[in-house]
Amino acid sequence: MRVGLLVTCLVDLMRPSIGFAAIRLLEAAGCEVVVPPTQTCCGQPAYNSGDRPAAAALARKLIDEFEGCDHVVAPSGSCGGMLRSHYPELLADDPVYAARCAALAGRTRELTDFLVNVAKLERIPGNFAGRVTYHDSCAGLRELGVHAQPRALLAKMPGVSLVEMPDAATCCGFGGTFSLKFGEISAQMAATKCANVRAAGADALVLGDLGCMLNIEGRLRREGDDRTAVLHVAEVLAGK
Repeated sequence: MRVGLLVTCLVDLMRPSIGFAAIRLLEAAGCEVVVPPTQTCCGQPAYNSGDRPAAAALARKLIDEFEGCDHVVAPSGSCGGMLRSHYPELLADDPVYAARCAALAGRTRELTDFLVNVAKLERIPGNFAGRVTYHDSCAGLRELGVHAQPRALLAKMPGVSLVEMPDAATCCGFGGTFSLKFGEISAQMAATKCANVRAAGADALVLGDLGCMLNIEGRLRREGDDRTAVLHVAEVLAGK
């Protein structure tokens, strides 16, 4: 399978190791991985801020870049959800791109969903050992149905013990522009999430969206928690 990796803005700018881990996992599953060098933003910030023309322009650009791939995979529920759930509505009236958009959206998957349900990865290359707890990102869970998939992959790692935190599926308060528009509410939601992470007593918090990752880790560190590691699920599964 020829798989196009949507690296995402945050991964590219802030934690490239997630992108390289995703490539290792996809290659371990026997995929040919393509990373279009001209890719930029999926358009979600513009879309969420009401700038539909800018979001549509970025959507058309991305379709042109990834259309030749059998699948598009993103190590992010929010970016994957933008392509799969919102692109078709955004370009529904575009006579040139509507059908092409719908086809590409149908071939778009979040990373762990792709590894479990399409590539059917059995051998996990990583060797992480320790107790972990998993945070379900809002977009991955609610737009793409990502819940069991990362847990199934972690369960294949003999050194990993998964312990569920309270309210794992509750929002961490990031929400992209939400954290800017409603800062006080966002901060309280992050504090609640961090309390739940600590209640699990895990060595590491694992999750599948870098926005949530930055938000929760930032709060943990500001609260003085330097012990709990915060890792993207791709980093845990792929290893070093």
